Amino acid sequence: MGERREKLKSLLALNTIPGLGARRIRILLDHFKDPEEIFKCGRGDLLVIEGIGQASALSILSFDRWDETERVLDRLSSSGIKMMGLTDDDYPPLLKQIFDPPSLLWIRGSRSALSLPGIAVVGTREPSRYGKETTVSLGKELSEAGMCINSGLAYGIDTIAHHTALRCMGKTVAVLGSGIDRIYPGRNRFLVKQIVESGGAVITEFPPGTKPDAGNFPVRNRIVSGLSVGVLIVESGVQGGSMITAEQALDQNREVFAVPHPLKNISGSGCNYLIKTGAAKLVQGVGDILEEIPGYNKQNKMAGRKPSLSRKNQDWRKESLNGLQQQICECLSEEQIQIDHLAEKLELDTGKLLVSLLELEMRDLVVQRAGKIFALRE
Repeated sequence: MGERREKLKSLLALNTIPGLGARRIRILLDHFKDPEEIFKCGRGDLLVIEGIGQASALSILSFDRWDETERVLDRLSSSGIKMMGLTDDDYPPLLKQIFDPPSLLWIRGSRSALSLPGIAVVGTREPSRYGKETTVSLGKELSEAGMCINSGLAYGIDTIAHHTALRCMGKTVAVLGSGIDRIYPGRNRFLVKQIVESGGAVITEFPPGTKPDAGNFPVRNRIVSGLSVGVLIVESGVQGGSMITAEQALDQNREVFAVPHPLKNISGSGCNYLIKTGAAKLVQGVGDILEEIPGYNKQNKMAGRKPSLSRKNQDWRKESLNGLQQQICECLSEEQIQIDHLAEKLELDTGKLLVSLLELEMRDLVVQRAGKIFALRE
């Protein structure tokens, strides 16, 4: 516990340094592996890291608010709030794959809920009757299929999605754009209590006391999509938070789904635009979503049950493969993996890697799933 506390203290310190940000912290953690080492190194050690300039190095070297971080950790032990660091073994694997994963998460509820196969369900704060009914219908079927419903706790579609998951005895995760102690909107405090008591979770990367400022919500949205295997836009105009979430999901190689709307429904014009431009798959029923979920098994239609993601096929060992193809299959025999992460693991250019993956797909040894995730064919 002492060792983990020291790691959390160092992560908390990094998050309090102005201007450092999630991306630079990720770069530092990739370089040092252990967050405590960052504060023990010298100026030269920091400056050789690409992306860490003079200002960032000076901010790290001059940090002296250790007493404050100790007090925060002491308060946590009696508050029921948990902290999860990027270096923790149970950090959600999908979220870890994004460009700028939060190095620290504040959590109420179940840590394990963050790693459940989930679908983000988002939309307008002022949904039409059609939007409300569609959210309930699709949310119910997704929950019954064992998918965790991830959303942002906002009024409208988000709140309906969370409530629907709870009514179906499913799991749901709410991501805040404020501190864990500043529930926004305030009317959803009881909903937060229900989510936590049901085995779900309420999380944020913002430290306690952070107000729900407008600029926090686009930042929050990348976590909603990052936790999820796909994002469902139920009802949205052409501008707003849901469209930002869709854009971030595409950047994260996540599948985007959208519900079509009548032409006169302005609040659904964003969904139609996503479908028209090919940015989202048109959804007429829950099957349109589930068929894109990696390894989804239709027999696993029990609320809260995790879809089977097994891919231990060893047939590739019997094939005549070159060295790179063998390396790829070795990696995929351990886990399904997103292409950028695979390229990093094998220290290869993505373009070169894609050529070999295509060859393996053509030989029916590898399959590509939503979000450019590759796995051995079962």
